[in-house]
Amino acid sequence: MTVPDYQSLMAPVLRKLDDGHEHPVKELTTEIAADLGLTDDELTVVLPSGRMTVWRSRVHWATQYLYQAGAIARSKRGVFTITERGRSLLREHPERVGNEQLEQFEEYRDFKSRSRQPSGSAASDAGQGLTPDAFEGTPYDRIAVAAAEANSAVAAELLARINTQPPEFLEKIVLELLVAMGYAGALGAAEHLGRSGDEGVDGVIRQDALGLDQIFVQAKRYASGRTVGRPEIQEFVGALHGAQATRGVFITTSRFSREAVDFADRVQQRIVLIDGHELTRLMVDHGVGTQAEQTIVLKRVDEDFFE
Repeated sequence: MTVPDYQSLMAPVLRKLDDGHEHPVKELTTEIAADLGLTDDELTVVLPSGRMTVWRSRVHWATQYLYQAGAIARSKRGVFTITERGRSLLREHPERVGNEQLEQFEEYRDFKSRSRQPSGSAASDAGQGLTPDAFEGTPYDRIAVAAAEANSAVAAELLARINTQPPEFLEKIVLELLVAMGYAGALGAAEHLGRSGDEGVDGVIRQDALGLDQIFVQAKRYASGRTVGRPEIQEFVGALHGAQATRGVFITTSRFSREAVDFADRVQQRIVLIDGHELTRLMVDHGVGTQAEQTIVLKRVDEDFFE
């Protein structure tokens, strides 16, 4: 048989995890391959990058999609357990679980919308060793779509990891991110202020050596279901006023209410609001908490060579 696509592996993953125990992804990869009767030749086919086999890549994406849908949970690095949602999925669809079944969950739809890919599964297939003409678009388009899909998954995982850390961890991350984005300038600096009595300000970016140009930062680690409302922004504005500051960045791992956004737009100070999705997207874009896994070089004909 040929190596199944990642959607065909979702139900086998759930069946393995349905015993209620923790299972490392390496164990899942080995045991599911044995259950499916895959040959050594099939298991050793590598992606064009040469860094990962097609089989491992597809198991990885099956677990990633189930994780984004809340069907499985990560108990620790590389180790998964099934959730009640996953058990329900398996009972309702014992033979096959795919993207169509995951679409019913808001978390999964949110994840897919952030990846900004065309509808259907073919876009992600382009990054998993399937036939390159699996969906419409140039090779450049397909690579861009696959990269967006992968980066969206990384961003979602970053958010989950941040929410397991102490609040001070987020406060330091956002300062590191703003520095990586260039807001400290060549001679500026970032200072973490988050502590008891910080008066509503967790950090400050000094954009010049004398600290004449400053950006004050507030970071709030909230659960995904909690919305940051107008009162929190008002408190931050008050802190800026007390510090005689004109610019501030309010970052949260959750979301802002419409009232909070409208209020921030109307105040005299320049305030930028960054929610959890935008935070982790920026972290991916600027290499904070992430590292490059592989680099793909696209070639074109050198027209000058033939003149």
